[in-house]
Amino acid sequence: MSRPEEVRSVLLYEAPGSAAGNPPLARVAPEMALSLRPFLDETVAEMVGEIERLIPDHARLVYDGSSAAMSLVVGQTVRSFVAAFERADADLTELTRTYEEIGAHEAAHDRPLDGIQAAIRTCGQVACRRFIRNAKRLDWPLEMLGLLTESLFRYLETITSAAGRGYAEARQRVAGEHERRRRRLREVLVADPPSSAAAISELARAADWRPPTTIAVVLIDLPDEHAIPVLPPDVLAEWRTTEPYLIVPEPERGYQARLIETLARGRRVAVGPPVPPHRGAVSLRWARATMALVARGAVPSHAPAHCVEHLATVAAHASEDLIRLAVRARLRPLLELKRHRRRPMAQTLLSYLDHGGNAVTTAKDLNVHEQTVRYRVRQADALFGDLLTDPDRRTELTLLLHAWIHLDLDEPAPFPASPV
Repeated sequence: MSRPEEVRSVLLYEAPGSAAGNPPLARVAPEMALSLRPFLDETVAEMVGEIERLIPDHARLVYDGSSAAMSLVVGQTVRSFVAAFERADADLTELTRTYEEIGAHEAAHDRPLDGIQAAIRTCGQVACRRFIRNAKRLDWPLEMLGLLTESLFRYLETITSAAGRGYAEARQRVAGEHERRRRRLREVLVADPPSSAAAISELARAADWRPPTTIAVVLIDLPDEHAIPVLPPDVLAEWRTTEPYLIVPEPERGYQARLIETLARGRRVAVGPPVPPHRGAVSLRWARATMALVARGAVPSHAPAHCVEHLATVAAHASEDLIRLAVRARLRPLLELKRHRRRPMAQTLLSYLDHGGNAVTTAKDLNVHEQTVRYRVRQADALFGDLLTDPDRRTELTLLLHAWIHLDLDEPAPFPASPV
């Protein structure tokens, strides 16, 4: 066993932050490092053998089944470790770049880092076993063994971090490219004029998105206090706009419908009509019209506002100028009533028309007595004459009443008020 003064003569300590960004390894006198060199090839072979035995899938995938390729990387790793002890200015840049490339290789093939990490741990275990054997064979002091082992762990952490860094950067690049393709697909799906089916299919394939039979554009009023929701991969989301929207495939299916219901909790949501993929601009246009009605309170906001479920209101809104003129002309008898009587009469008349002239169901809908309904209907007959019995006029009256109520067209009567 070496004496303490001999140990001090061969041991040096490298402060943290050594040259070229290397890990802070303990350094030994060159003659001590040289004692490891005769065994490097043997060490590399043992490490490669352990990797192939314990984690064969990693060896096969990362190195394309080539033991020579794996031996080259492991040999570079082992020799760089020894060189870091021999020279204070040993540069590990090339080695860390190698591990960054390995990490990027795994990311490009959509594999986790587990295999690389397991291979590095395996090499570390082999090195520790050989350190112990060398300590006995070369009569190393325990202090030397401890320093080598501690430095080994720091070294392994350095190359593991390099692999993780390369992996993360590659994943970020892949994710960025994937998002760029999905963004382009979103733009094409809502383009006006529409793109061809062939162009959409090509972009969908590049974005790893299966074109559905139908899509719906869903507008979301996303307040700042709400986190952006996590969505299934088949839903295309555009958040980076003043008008966030989703493109939802097969919107009438079960889970998509439930997704839309969930999104509407605490948010205003407007859903355009289902359309073929190349007609997304149509769905977006009507989703916008519906959201405008939600914003002004003409359509309820406590649930998803499906355009097709508010068709009369949306259609009236799309022609609001014409509707206003028609209301003034066709609903003149209603507008001539005193203000406090107009809305109850309009609501009763609209519900009565919607329920096919059934006073009982109208009374239940409005939560009033059926005699009240019959009284108001008689008044409406007196006001509108045959308008309630003419099928064509009834359709027109229903639309105008719906617009008058939901678009808040209750303006002051433009005609002299009747004494009724």
